[in-house]
Amino acid sequence: MNMKLSYSKYLLGMAIITGLATVSCSKSENKSAEEAKPVVAAASEPEEKILNIYNWSDYIAPDTIANFEKETGIKVRYDVFDSNEILHAKLIAKNTGYDIVVPGSNWAKLQIEGGLFQKLDKSKLPNWKNLDTGILKQMAELDPGNTYLIDWMWSYNTVGINEDKVKAALGDTPMPDNAWDLVFNPTYTNKLKSCGITFLDTPADVFQAALHYLGKPVYTGTPDDYQAAFDMLMKVRPDIKKFNSGGQIDDLASGNICVAYGWAGDFNLAHKRSIENKAEQNIKALVPKTGGLMFMDTMAIPADAKHPNNAHLWMDYIMRPEVTAAITNEVTYANPNKAATEFVDPEIKNNKSIFLSDEDIAKLVPPGVEDAKTKRNMTRLYTKFKSGV
Repeated sequence: MNMKLSYSKYLLGMAIITGLATVSCSKSENKSAEEAKPVVAAASEPEEKILNIYNWSDYIAPDTIANFEKETGIKVRYDVFDSNEILHAKLIAKNTGYDIVVPGSNWAKLQIEGGLFQKLDKSKLPNWKNLDTGILKQMAELDPGNTYLIDWMWSYNTVGINEDKVKAALGDTPMPDNAWDLVFNPTYTNKLKSCGITFLDTPADVFQAALHYLGKPVYTGTPDDYQAAFDMLMKVRPDIKKFNSGGQIDDLASGNICVAYGWAGDFNLAHKRSIENKAEQNIKALVPKTGGLMFMDTMAIPADAKHPNNAHLWMDYIMRPEVTAAITNEVTYANPNKAATEFVDPEIKNNKSIFLSDEDIAKLVPPGVEDAKTKRNMTRLYTKFKSGV
């Protein structure tokens, strides 16, 4: 979900990127040999009835695995992670032990370039026809030809609020026309600090949103743009209560904070959780007038997968409309499956912060990735920003 990261884990990922560049170079040198390899084990080659999956936590319906096991006789081992860095470290170390992994699309681009995934065999994926062509087009920007990845769920970075607490803290100050003002404009943050503001704890998430707010290219490599974003961020730094990528759901659901910069899907899940806890909070994911930052979490088959045929069976199963819809109903994230819409609960289907209007989708900043030099600069500035000096 896209990315329940901590800053320390981000630093781990930065150390890993250098290694990936080496992997990518060796991959390109042996491209012709790689292309000669079969995409998946031949259908005549029997696979043991096992499938090993590595996914984000809290990102599946209660009966998804059980129904697949009952239908196929394949035993699923399902492990979870909470950061792209952890997954990436396993992938570049090889011998992951997994047949399906779910990286964020921006990390997946680097992993494709590093030769860490097998190509999909679309002849084994008849339910591919259910996928939204618009989402596929977005994916193709990172995965040309949609060769390696299938979208699991998607959402966007935005501002989430406890509406009642925010209005009380603002007093006579009206809500801003642009939701980003709530986290980047001192006029608002100075008042909202009384009920608690939290930011995601990763350099990329913070600087991408700051650049977007300033009207600059989100994936710019220009140092001056990052300095401008840093200068703007420092003006609101005294008002930020904490940096937290993994705890925003519970913090909002319990009323411990009133404003969060994070993932829209998590904000809707926080509202759902507050109801389940019998302490409903008026939590909303806002849709900024200038757009949010889109992300997609994707299914891929590691290059060292031992059960690629079973992996394709799983992928095709997930692309069934009823299966995809059940996951969306549980986790409150939008899915890439057009045919699933009729099976999504009306409350979720009609929530315009989950399934955005065409106009709001057009405003989203598509996923991208910074080069290694830019990432290092971002990390340096983020360290200064977070420390407040």
